[in-house]
Amino acid sequence: MEIINQYHEIAAIFIARVFLGVLFFFQGYDAVFNIKVSVVIETYQNMFEGKRMPRLLIVLASWFTTYTALFCGFLLIFGLFEYIALILLGINLITAAIGFGLNTPMWDSKYVFIRLVLILLLLLTPQDWHVWSLDNLIFKP
Repeated sequence: MEIINQYHEIAAIFIARVFLGVLFFFQGYDAVFNIKVSVVIETYQNMFEGKRMPRLLIVLASWFTTYTALFCGFLLIFGLFEYIALILLGINLITAAIGFGLNTPMWDSKYVFIRLVLILLLLLTPQDWHVWSLDNLIFKP
């Protein structure tokens, strides 16, 4: 029982990080390998039709959100460059929120909210709790 009491914060952060990484990784994997980025772009282009949204902005945002989800999700699963990945995924969510907000001001945030909460949790917890990761093995001071 002492071992559990000693490591419960570390285990909680590990579970949250890996869970968040899996969510983003499979979202990005699906967009890149199953749906294809060109279809994602076309979907968003149709969504913003008549809203005077520049196509270049839609293309850049689609590529950014798709590939940050894939790569940063992968990095989070293993705990490599964790804080950089979390910040990029935070920007990813802000980009998605702006896009969905422009399209439908009262959009359903149920898929985004849990990701946002986990990103904030992982960014706000003490670094000492982020022990079970490749960052800790490779870059330990």
